[in-house]
Amino acid sequence: MKEEARKELSGAVGWAAAMIALAFVAAFAHRQGYIDDDMKVRVIAMNGLWIAWYGNRIPKAFVPSACARAAKRVIGWSMVLSGLVYAGVFAFAPMPLALTLGTGAVLTGILVSLGYSLWLATKAKTKTA
Repeated sequence: MKEEARKELSGAVGWAAAMIALAFVAAFAHRQGYIDDDMKVRVIAMNGLWIAWYGNRIPKAFVPSACARAAKRVIGWSMVLSGLVYAGVFAFAPMPLALTLGTGAVLTGILVSLGYSLWLATKAKTKTA
């Protein structure tokens, strides 16, 4: 089980590094004049698709606890939806609105995930007490 967790963690770190590298490459290309400011921000918006892809993977990993499976389902859905909203607004909305809505969508997904996980934890703690 530890090997599987290590493999999953290294994959997640790899994707996070790729997301950060893409942002740096886009910023460098913008400074060199290869892409304009609008394109730089839209390239960085591809992170929303990665968030959605990773959110889709979350519930697929097996965990023995029904409580953990429920948490993974909600976390997965919130990440998929927030990532798709992020990518969608960056693709079609004006930039100032896209920055506000996209960031808000991802923060909402994170807060939903955290809030549901904490709620389940307190519910499970109350059951055992």
